[in-house]
Amino acid sequence: MQFRTQIPVSKSNNPISYDSEIVSLGSCFAVNMGEKFNYFKFQNTINPFGILFHPVALKKFIDYSLADKEFTETDIFYHNERWHCFDAHSDLSSTDKEELLANLSNATKNTLSKLKTASHLIVTLGTAWVYRYNQKNELVANCHKVPQKEFSKELLNTTSIKEALSGIINSVKNINPSVNIIFTVSPVRHIKDGFSENQWSKSNLISSVHETIAEVKENLAYFPSYEIMMDELRDYRFYAEDMIHPNQVAIDYIWERFAESHITLEAFTTMKEVDTVQKGMHHRSFNPESEQHKNFLLKLEQKAKSLKDKYPHIIFK
Repeated sequence: MQFRTQIPVSKSNNPISYDSEIVSLGSCFAVNMGEKFNYFKFQNTINPFGILFHPVALKKFIDYSLADKEFTETDIFYHNERWHCFDAHSDLSSTDKEELLANLSNATKNTLSKLKTASHLIVTLGTAWVYRYNQKNELVANCHKVPQKEFSKELLNTTSIKEALSGIINSVKNINPSVNIIFTVSPVRHIKDGFSENQWSKSNLISSVHETIAEVKENLAYFPSYEIMMDELRDYRFYAEDMIHPNQVAIDYIWERFAESHITLEAFTTMKEVDTVQKGMHHRSFNPESEQHKNFLLKLEQKAKSLKDKYPHIIFK
């Protein structure tokens, strides 16, 4: 897909290969991109704490991971017949208190392990709007449907965002100096905050990322997901039915722009081979017992084995 207007995207000095280890953290668009990495069988970890929308929540999660935090009952609360943690997404919430505590502690332990060896950390920022839990005077990652009167809504200024981003960079590089960090701003519009308010939020995030990268520079990059959506895909046909989230066509296009700038040329050959196997595995034969289909499956199995022999982490299910 080609457009008259294309956002310039700088080529990475340290592109991703099939030997790379990736950690993807952030908003729901981090999941979209993370699922692409998973589909093409890269070594990738996505949001162990669930979707985290704002930079302070991301910094807190990384700090918990690097401290190897053990969660206790003081870190969770009971609401609507489930146990929750204000610092994690509701995907981790549970009816069983001990299960939630175990899942939280395991998530931080696993993330610490992954961050120590990661070649790339991809951080997707969703919004600068945050909610402060008045009772404890703390910013939360998720309100978990606790009554709105319990929170105060705030907009993070660029100083606060830069502090969070610098904290993320310094903390991760302290345990893994060679890690490459890629920041991007989610193209998902937070219209519930208001149209102007969404732009205000995104502009604070974008300004803060650029200023942080300009100050730190080494092994940092910015990928313009939001700008590509706004300026290259500036048409509602690229949105899902809610007119807020990018549809699959837009996700595929942004992934293509990311891949051409941040993935090695050598990896593209393997990606094509992986794609062939993936599509073959989902192919439905009109006659599963035919010799033709059996030969097709045999060749598919050979291709999958060849990929696994070259990259042991590649497993097809």
